Amino acid sequence: MKKLFWLSLLNGGLVFFAGAQAKPFYTQYILNNFILNPAITGIENYTDIKASYRNQWVGINGAPVTGYVSIQGPIGKKDLRTNINSFEIPGEDPRGKKYWDEYTVSPPHMGLGFTAINDKAGYINRWSIAGNYAYHKPLGVRTALAIGFSAGFSSVSLDRSKIDFGGLDPNDPAIGYSTGELKKLIPELGVGLWLYSKSYYLGASVLNIVPGKARFVTNNIYGTYFTPNFFATAGYRFFLSDDISALPSVMLQYWEPQLWGLHTNFKLQYQDLLWIGGSYRFADLVSGYSGMVGLNISNTFNVSYAYENATTSRLKTYTKGTHEIVLGFLLGNKFGYTCPRNIW
Repeated sequence: MKKLFWLSLLNGGLVFFAGAQAKPFYTQYILNNFILNPAITGIENYTDIKASYRNQWVGINGAPVTGYVSIQGPIGKKDLRTNINSFEIPGEDPRGKKYWDEYTVSPPHMGLGFTAINDKAGYINRWSIAGNYAYHKPLGVRTALAIGFSAGFSSVSLDRSKIDFGGLDPNDPAIGYSTGELKKLIPELGVGLWLYSKSYYLGASVLNIVPGKARFVTNNIYGTYFTPNFFATAGYRFFLSDDISALPSVMLQYWEPQLWGLHTNFKLQYQDLLWIGGSYRFADLVSGYSGMVGLNISNTFNVSYAYENATTSRLKTYTKGTHEIVLGFLLGNKFGYTCPRNIW
């Protein structure tokens, strides 16, 4: 069973180290914090759709591959261009300094969303689906607080036929003696808070709130522990000129038993058209640095790409890096002829 745990890697998705399960790592999480915090649901003036593909540790057989689709939009929200994520008058920079000097938050409203995630590492695959709800409440003229909830299911499967036991005994009591695919379905709950204004945001969320254990074999002591995953994040925007804004940010990720990751980011954006950024992740298991670039092609479509290089000594010798792409689709966006951007 030890071999089963260790061969499941240190996955940025499904971690079986010490039997604990963690959420995936996302290099470009800053483009879609919604995937980690349900409180962001409905923060936009439009319906925001994101699709992502992440190929982690290219060159390592069985390395993690993660993909997701997310959709979220507002309910009962007035179409105000004074929202943190709305856009200015056509012909002006919709994200210029003047826009933020005149910023005010929107009236109270709700949001609904949906996420579907698939994460595969070697012979272990996990998919999850969840619905999301959030309520946004102004705390003042320029500050608002949102609280959100998510509920859904996760399926963990293990394809025993793909395990190479080498010269070891294949009759492992943790996964039984069948040669087919083993599956377990478990519930998932999450909650989050998101405080935002014209210049900063603070967020906190907990996913996998209800701890539990999924056993592949009935009445067996071995299994996968599902423990709460905690996230805390913050970012601050300032302007270098009327057209260029900078956003440093940080996120702390923690899950039991005493495993953590600290993500640091810096993003530069030119008007509402083009952005570049870089990040570094300090982690117990997997550290690495990355570069990112994004383009808003129209007011309904944007694309971004990130390349990440591992600095963990046991990985950097074998892997050719990590590639991640995110596609964004904006439905019902009524503001601006130029290319808009969502959230930060």
